[in-house]
Amino acid sequence: MSGERPDIRVLVVEDEPVAAEAHATYVGRVDGFVVSGVVHTARDALQHLGAEPVDLVLLDMGLPDLPGLDVVRAMRAGGHRADVVAVTSVRDLEMVRAAVSLGVVQYVLKPFVFGMLRERLVAYRDYRDDVGGGQVDTQAQLDTVFSRLRPTGASTVPKGMTEELLARVSAIVREASDPVSAAEIGAGAGVSRVTARRYAEHLVEAGRARRGNRYAGTGRPEVTYAWEASRTTS
Repeated sequence: MSGERPDIRVLVVEDEPVAAEAHATYVGRVDGFVVSGVVHTARDALQHLGAEPVDLVLLDMGLPDLPGLDVVRAMRAGGHRADVVAVTSVRDLEMVRAAVSLGVVQYVLKPFVFGMLRERLVAYRDYRDDVGGGQVDTQAQLDTVFSRLRPTGASTVPKGMTEELLARVSAIVREASDPVSAAEIGAGAGVSRVTARRYAEHLVEAGRARRGNRYAGTGRPEVTYAWEASRTTS
């Protein structure tokens, strides 16, 4: 339909294949966004930008061949105007400042859950809608445009849980080669077995993990959790 707004084309740049697949799946689940490509190095990212139309880059800042900030600099030097959402596990505010100075529009800490990325992509989509044309007449209108990039939605996790710990538990379950127990999740996340089980059960309820049993000896089977890779809805 001619009146429909075009999809926002996203290039996912992430050196870890499992995380890259997860990020691409997340992007594809947000209305109005499509995955333009998935690459694992800075070199491939710049090649893709030169060959395919891209509106937004979901950029891992810790690539093996070139730091993320240098990728953004190379993009701008090459005339690529795609916006950038920086993805990193580094909590260095100096890097945040440098990223902002290069025009990075959002900054997401790894590991993250779908709800966190969705919130930021929706905010970015609203921002694009506002800057798509026309002009502003007042300072208030201009402030509103920039405020779009600051999501203000409610927390996507139940009361008493945190996004950061849920993201850590999600990453442990997702990246494990075999199903893991609550005790193993707790050891990896630095929390108690009881806390780990609560978060793992939340993943099961959300359809992002499945529950199983591990049999060892004659005692009761141990409950385990495995990532539900086929899940495609929130």
